[in-house]
Amino acid sequence: MAVDTDRIPARRRRPGDRLAVLGERDFTRFFIGYTTSLVGSSMAPVAVAFAVLDTGGEGTARSGTDLGWVMAARILPVVLVLLAGGVIADRLGSRRVMLGSDVVRGLVQALFAGLLAAGHAPVWAMVALVAVWGVGEGLFMPAFGAIVPDLVRRKELMADANTLLGLARSVSTVVGPATAGLVTAAWGPAAVLLADAVTYGVGAVALAGLRLPARPAAAGGESMVRDVRAGWSEFAARPWLWITTVQTGLFNLLVWAPFLVLGPLLAQRDLGGARAWGLVMGGYGAGAVLGGLLMLGRAPARPLAVASVAALAWAVPSGALAAGAGLPWVAAGALVAGVGSAVCGTLYSTTTQKWVPVELLGRMTAFGVLGSFALGPLGLAAAGPLAGRFGADTVLLIGAVWQLAAGAVVLAVPAVRNRRWEEGPDS
Repeated sequence: MAVDTDRIPARRRRPGDRLAVLGERDFTRFFIGYTTSLVGSSMAPVAVAFAVLDTGGEGTARSGTDLGWVMAARILPVVLVLLAGGVIADRLGSRRVMLGSDVVRGLVQALFAGLLAAGHAPVWAMVALVAVWGVGEGLFMPAFGAIVPDLVRRKELMADANTLLGLARSVSTVVGPATAGLVTAAWGPAAVLLADAVTYGVGAVALAGLRLPARPAAAGGESMVRDVRAGWSEFAARPWLWITTVQTGLFNLLVWAPFLVLGPLLAQRDLGGARAWGLVMGGYGAGAVLGGLLMLGRAPARPLAVASVAALAWAVPSGALAAGAGLPWVAAGALVAGVGSAVCGTLYSTTTQKWVPVELLGRMTAFGVLGSFALGPLGLAAAGPLAGRFGADTVLLIGAVWQLAAGAVVLAVPAVRNRRWEEGPDS
């Protein structure tokens, strides 16, 4: 099968040319609304974490357990709704689904903020609210992937559109957590969640103003189960794809989930509280921006090998926390991990798009996302109890060691190590 060069972004473009996509009215309107909403969404996790900690659970184990359940309740619905979200977006239209999702998530955050401000936010209510938020997110994500082609009329600008949207995500991870830490320390988590609700409103207004080309709604098919089975067979037939997916799934279970749950606990205990944790997560976001800039125009000869090496960086912040390092060292470790995250994300996405035939790409992506994140809620829920039994430092250290060992194992697999950039799509 011939390589579809339209699916491979241009390597060398003048900086001014990359901004030509902002001349597309619908894209620019969406970009402004989406970026605003992203900043609010990246602020919310810091506020939610300290809202749970402020409920006054007794001890690290209790607080960690409560935080783990709340965070798991936010992610689990995303995983469960993801595939259904793709079907709904095809049948109802992406903009309609995204608009409804923004409205629902904005109302959830406004209600959450109101309960916190009134002092009536038990853990069970937080779990219920973030679960509804997760449903909205699970519906939004597939629709987001489907709407981008409609926002850009000139096909040659698609790569630039995706680049700017990715940069917006990275920048939001810098601005959001750092701002959230400062606002939470000054006015409490309710103020952050209220601001998030407002940003969802901005996103909804932007979506409502789009003038997108009319597309017929997809009719319900009778071969969905057969297509899913065929997609699974194709996914399992590609070792480089399922091996890296398994690696990412176990990373989320053993490394990232404990870091997200236990990091705020140790930040409160040892580093100075919400402001310190906001700086740590802001450092991670800064690293992601730096890593994205470093990847512009670069195509390593063996991209999966480079991605696997970059993934080792995720061991650094967990190791720093486990070792009792000070705030500057933990923040620096998070920055290194952010660089690794951007490099991995760019190379995994680009190689999947390059090597998977276009008629299989949607199903391969769905299986990849589910495999990568399905174990995350379990890790979030288990991190607190495990920390109570073995100690937070021990749990984080195990995660750091695992990440290093898993990276070495994946690099030893020929299908990953030897896969070269110039190879075309799998047949």
